[in-house]
Amino acid sequence: MRATLLFVRRGDEVLLIRKKRGLGVGKINAPGGKIEPGESISNSALRETREEVGLVAANPEKMGELHFHFADGLALHCTVFQTRDFTGTAIETEEAIPFWCPVGEIPYGEMWADDAHWLPPMLAEGRKFRGYFTFDGDRMHSHDVRPL
Repeated sequence: MRATLLFVRRGDEVLLIRKKRGLGVGKINAPGGKIEPGESISNSALRETREEVGLVAANPEKMGELHFHFADGLALHCTVFQTRDFTGTAIETEEAIPFWCPVGEIPYGEMWADDAHWLPPMLAEGRKFRGYFTFDGDRMHSHDVRPL
C-alpha cells in the first residue's frame, strides 16, 4: 500500500492530528493517507490534508520515505512531506482532531514508535531520511533509519 504524510509547519509549531479512524486510530500523527489511483504522491498529501483538517496546503517538500512491514502481512510505503505554505484554519473532521504543537513538545508516547527515530531530526534540522521498520500490531520490532 502507498501512502503519504504531510507535516504542516507554522513558526515553531507543527500541525498534528489525533486519528479518529483507520490504521492507527487514537494515535497522534500528521495528516495523510492512501494514494488514489492515478494521483501523484504530492497531490495525495495535499488532498488528504484538505480532507482531514480543512487546510489548503501547497508546495510540499519531500523529506523522506518510510517502509513498514507488519506481522499480519501488510506492507506500507509512506512518503513524508513538509510545508510552511498553507491557507485556512485547521478544523476537526470525521477523520481527525487537529492541533498545533510546539516542535519541542511533541507527544511521542502517543504516536507510532517509529516516529521518535526520524521525526525529531526532520523537524529540528530539516534532515531527509529513509526508514525501514517492522511491527507486530502497535509493537515495533526493528528499525533502521538512514540519512539521505
